[in-house]
Amino acid sequence: MKHVIRTALQLSVLLTTPGFGVTASAQTTKSKPPADMQESLHDPWSRADQLVESLIKKVSPSVVQIMVTSYGPLEEAPGRTGERIGQQRVIGSGFILDPEGYIATNAHVVKGAERIQVVLQPPDADGSLASALSSKVKIVPASIVGQAPEIDIALLKIDPPNLPALPLAAYRNLRQGQSVFAFGSPEGLRNTVTHGLVSAVARQIDPDSPLIYVQTDAPVNPGNSGGPLVNVDGEVVGMNTFIVSQSGGNEGLGFAIPCATVRTVCRQLKTIGHVRRQEIGIGIQAVNPVMADALKLPRSYGVIISDVVPGAPAQSAGLAVGDLLVSINGQPADNLPTVSYYFLLGDFGEKIPVVVQRGATQLSFNVPVREEKHNMEQVISRADPAKNLVSPLGIVGLDIDLKVASMVSGLRSPFGIIVAAKVSASGTDVPLLTGDVIFQLNGQQVTSIENLRRMLSSLPPGAPVVLQIQRDDRLQYLSFTLD
Repeated sequence: MKHVIRTALQLSVLLTTPGFGVTASAQTTKSKPPADMQESLHDPWSRADQLVESLIKKVSPSVVQIMVTSYGPLEEAPGRTGERIGQQRVIGSGFILDPEGYIATNAHVVKGAERIQVVLQPPDADGSLASALSSKVKIVPASIVGQAPEIDIALLKIDPPNLPALPLAAYRNLRQGQSVFAFGSPEGLRNTVTHGLVSAVARQIDPDSPLIYVQTDAPVNPGNSGGPLVNVDGEVVGMNTFIVSQSGGNEGLGFAIPCATVRTVCRQLKTIGHVRRQEIGIGIQAVNPVMADALKLPRSYGVIISDVVPGAPAQSAGLAVGDLLVSINGQPADNLPTVSYYFLLGDFGEKIPVVVQRGATQLSFNVPVREEKHNMEQVISRADPAKNLVSPLGIVGLDIDLKVASMVSGLRSPFGIIVAAKVSASGTDVPLLTGDVIFQLNGQQVTSIENLRRMLSSLPPGAPVVLQIQRDDRLQYLSFTLD
């Protein structure tokens, strides 16, 4: 049975650098080709090597190693029961997405992070012997700007400006068989590059999920999570995310989040702190030959509108049950995963062009788009930044009252503060995320924003602070010192 393995490297102790003195394996001696063949054999390989060397020089300074400290369950000895909690360290990868210090990585790399450090390569990293052995790396703290766990993307921020950013490729231009290079820190081995091909440009792993991935045979191992998969031009075609393996290591089945997904999600995390979900109010299903025959459809494949929600934008625009989708926003609507993907990550604006086939006629509509709001997002929108600012924590909060509690399921306490937004200009770096719920400060119950402000104002600068919060339906502690 195959196993899906997230490729962050999780350790219970820090990695140590192995010593020198490893004996290289013997190489097979090859006979020298005739003199008249040497130039023709040498030149093509030399040019190829030069192209790869140039690519590494271009990409390497933008690839980072991410070191995360968190708390989680430790492995128990055989025959033991129960669970022990201890400090864990995760090593993953990432890449600079914006010169102002924004870094893209996987959400599972930074899950539950207490502290995040980013290892920056020197600007002259070029893959040479001197570069490989150089200790001129820079380690800087990072904060989480936002994350989308369901898509497995997180956006981090570090302070150094004018960083070398990697460009994102145009996903529509990706083709099966193209050469790609995976950069990252497999097994903690910083600044590693491997080479392979695009095995498939779009692979749906879970038939019940709209997410699609780029499949590659470039060797990817634990620790590669969040690193870039780049083409020969040094453009990011995907973010390395997981492998499918029986052994736990690379078996040629690596998967990366497409660059189009990375672009949309990171832009939304940067601007609004979460991922928007847009909808027009339709239900869709894949067409099969039996359905096509029974309903006398013009083709036996594609996507059919199975429901139009009463009062939804789709109904107002004129879409109807039984319409076959032809295109959405100018993109072909040939299959269910693609259409679902459009709506999951679409950034459409106010209206979206939809073309359908109704009987023998093709019809075009400009359908208004509405944002699908989850309960927490509806609650967060109620916060007033002017009145609800908690400056020492750098957040905008919202009191939990009876109305708020009725809108949010799974709250572990009827009292507390919901983090509605982070204040980026505050200069305060507290590891809170939008959607976190604060219940306690240093063991004392937090009952309101005013109560939280009083508790914080009574603490001297440099005082230790422990917040009890709820994040992703789990209780956890956040510890830091007050500025």
